[in-house]
Amino acid sequence: MNNYHRIFGTTKPVIGMVHLAAMPGTPLYDRDGGVDAMIAAARADLTALQTAGFDAVMFGNENDRPYEFAVDTATTATMAYVIGQLHADITVPFGVNVLWDPMSTIALAAATGAAFAREIFTGTYASDMGPWSPDAGKAMRYRDRLGRPDLALLYNISAEFADSLDRRPLPDRARSAVFSSIPDAVLVSGAITGEAAALSDLEAVKAVLPGTPVLANTGVKHDTVADVLTVADGCIVGSSLKVDGDTWKAVDPDRAADFMARARAARSG
Repeated sequence: MNNYHRIFGTTKPVIGMVHLAAMPGTPLYDRDGGVDAMIAAARADLTALQTAGFDAVMFGNENDRPYEFAVDTATTATMAYVIGQLHADITVPFGVNVLWDPMSTIALAAATGAAFAREIFTGTYASDMGPWSPDAGKAMRYRDRLGRPDLALLYNISAEFADSLDRRPLPDRARSAVFSSIPDAVLVSGAITGEAAALSDLEAVKAVLPGTPVLANTGVKHDTVADVLTVADGCIVGSSLKVDGDTWKAVDPDRAADFMARARAARSG
């Protein structure tokens, strides 16, 4: 049993995103509201997701545009502080993602007791942020060195904001990543945050990885979640749950509740 199955069992989990406000030192940071405003907004989103019945939540720094491959220490420290302030309110498994820095993601997960971490761990890409070549071996060894071999690693194998320089078909890259890097789950994404992965891509990756959890990572919507869950072993959702479906707004409790109602109906069916 890998870490993913230990956390989620055989359920097709629906993981809701808590998009933290921009971190100190980044262009969109709210200097007037500061970290206190960040905590208040995150607590409201967390409450809405848990009330709606999401199986897990994930904290990410999506607002830290433009993204970096090696984030400032203040980003990791602030995210750890915010999650620490919310820790007593968290009632479901939670994960973390520091865009786009695998080492900081692992460090944050270790510091906060996260159950899982999402990142781009493998591949080589041409991206909006420049050449992108993460190091899965270094990240996994760091996880174990920090005493967290139980931390489930969710490998996003189709990076947003980027194009893979590896011209093997996506299923071949997915199969190779599982063989060489031992992820706990594989994620399939669309081109950017909030845009859906093609259902055909999910089907193709799942076909070659019948024994590995494969999740839809972006762009799952209220009217597509049933179709997605017939193929994928779960999904991660953020933008669809927000006010007006806008990635940068707060979670709308009604939209979140409706989404989970549809997801539960799809799973029971």
